[in-house]
Amino acid sequence: MDPLDVLTNIDKVIPYYQAIFSADEQRIIGYEVLGRIKLNHEIKSLGEFFQDENIPDEYRIEVDDSILHNAIDEFLELKESHLHLFINRDANLLMMDHGESFLNILLDKQEKGLKLNQIVLEITEHNFRGDIEQLYHLLLYYRTYGIKVAIDNIGKASSNLDRIGLLSPDILKIDLQPLRLSSPSQSYYDVLYSISLLARKIGATLLYEDIEVNFQLQYAWKNGGRYYQGFYLNKPQREFAEIDDCKDMLKYEFQTYISSEKKKLENLYLFTEAFNNRVQQVLHKIGKQFIDYEDLLQQLSKQLDDCSFRIYICDEDGFQQSVNIFKQNNWQIQPQYYLNNWSWRPYFLANIMRMRFDQKGFLSDVYSDIETGELIRTFSFPLNQKHYLFIDLSYDYLYEEEGLL
Repeated sequence: MDPLDVLTNIDKVIPYYQAIFSADEQRIIGYEVLGRIKLNHEIKSLGEFFQDENIPDEYRIEVDDSILHNAIDEFLELKESHLHLFINRDANLLMMDHGESFLNILLDKQEKGLKLNQIVLEITEHNFRGDIEQLYHLLLYYRTYGIKVAIDNIGKASSNLDRIGLLSPDILKIDLQPLRLSSPSQSYYDVLYSISLLARKIGATLLYEDIEVNFQLQYAWKNGGRYYQGFYLNKPQREFAEIDDCKDMLKYEFQTYISSEKKKLENLYLFTEAFNNRVQQVLHKIGKQFIDYEDLLQQLSKQLDDCSFRIYICDEDGFQQSVNIFKQNNWQIQPQYYLNNWSWRPYFLANIMRMRFDQKGFLSDVYSDIETGELIRTFSFPLNQKHYLFIDLSYDYLYEEEGLL
């Protein structure tokens, strides 16, 4: 689109609205404002216009402000004080006058009935080129008025988690478009997991966007998403969608997810119990008929050859009390791991305490093995009051077992 077509037809610039849905109520909790222009009876997106840095800043701000005025006026007609209006702003443009013009528009609309705690300001952190400290102080100032802050497009481009943590947003918008790829990399899932941990630490709500198919919605539901947005639920439209527009569909989908997850957890519990019994029986069979821990591991490897690829023993402080026995075609001894310490691993000591008090084994979450790069689980089992057995289960084995991957 020729930018001149926009600049000479600002009166034809209009706001469109895409609904944002809540997991807890399965209702719309707000609408994101999107810029559109109507030219020759055709509606066109203004996304490229706003992202084109060759267009003078003041022109982009003028068009943005026009959309904002119209959107707030139409939003006020809803007379729904519990709904939110999500407003996109380029942080670089926002900081040109230290955010004053944007705030003045909101304060002017406040006199007409707008509650500033209904406004959610969306910015994209990785596009900001200025002083992050100044942006932080501006957002902090906005919050004194009740304005909420959302960081947009997380997951679509490189984002600095330190900067996001500093800005301490109320909402993190995670883009799920990469999930549509035929095979997203494991690192993508790891990044999303890191973002979910960050959200929990800073008290931010997760909003998953670009949900276009059912499995993306399921992923969002399963991975801590409170809010959802995307074509699968609602496409941008000129009018505000009805609050209960997808309530029945969401309730049905969530019930399906819940049933599936409960079944998976049940299978996981039953597998853990069965594997715990198996390890107990193997150890009982071996009894005290071993010379040392290396001999014990060799005997265990014969009994667990179908499922494991690495076995070792640690004490309660994480110091390895045995060699590794590792399967790569054949079982091999890896003496270099003796006395290595693994207490630095997340949850290691917590898991030791769990085994000490429960006096039974348990199965870890799925994670990527550092050495092989494959997705695995580890079964941990208390050998005695001081030493603990660790059995790494292979990807191939987990793949064959229902619900373990």
